[in-house]
Amino acid sequence: MSLLAGKRGIVFGVANKRSIAWAIAQAWHKAGAKLAFTYQGDRLKENVEELAGAFGADTLILPCDVTKDEEIANVFKVVGGKFGKLHLLLHSVAFAPKAALEGEFINTSREAFRIAHDVSAYSLVALGRAAAALMPEGGSMLAMSYYGAEKVVPHYNVMGVAKASLEASTRYLAYDLGPKRIRVNCISAGPVNTLAARGIAGFNEMLKRYEDHAPLKRNVLPEELGATGLFLATDGAAAITGQVIYVDCGYQIMGM
Repeated sequence: MSLLAGKRGIVFGVANKRSIAWAIAQAWHKAGAKLAFTYQGDRLKENVEELAGAFGADTLILPCDVTKDEEIANVFKVVGGKFGKLHLLLHSVAFAPKAALEGEFINTSREAFRIAHDVSAYSLVALGRAAAALMPEGGSMLAMSYYGAEKVVPHYNVMGVAKASLEASTRYLAYDLGPKRIRVNCISAGPVNTLAARGIAGFNEMLKRYEDHAPLKRNVLPEELGATGLFLATDGAAAITGQVIYVDCGYQIMGM
């Protein structure tokens, strides 16, 4: 029996076939979940339509700028109308202006700080609130984080601070939504060659460092992140909430 048979979910953050969100969406789909997708801006629309279309011609694909409450409201209105209820939410959304990911963190502008937190952290609160209203049977919400939320990663800068906010938001949401049997967790992934990652200065050096220093002596694979995302969506993780799960080949345990 499929682990997610009869479950309905919505995925935010697919950009292309290398996206972590796509790896998790594929795992959810293979396990039997029916999914809806969103895209941000016309530039990504075609990519998402091509990928999500492989799940069926009737796959729901909607525009959503997570900084606009009216677009969020419309997405969940349409999804609620088609699915009736939700069980799964994937938040794989993050952004900071490119200039804020170069140079020194101390030079982060007020506007770059605001944008990074609005898109990368507050959006989980906004999406979680809307999704929870469609989860009368409980559910699982999953967000994507990174080690830069915990320790300094050169050039990650304001994104690391925003990810720390995301992880704290996960804990507070888990507390609020626990009585409704809705679980909220983060996966802290090792570096993956995604569209977002390529915007970070020195990303190739980051990949090499992980490979050299992680106990498993390699980088994480997208399908491994998909497998973890699937586990956190199933009843096997029924007692796990408010947690940050590191899927980074063990890099996080190393002191030096």
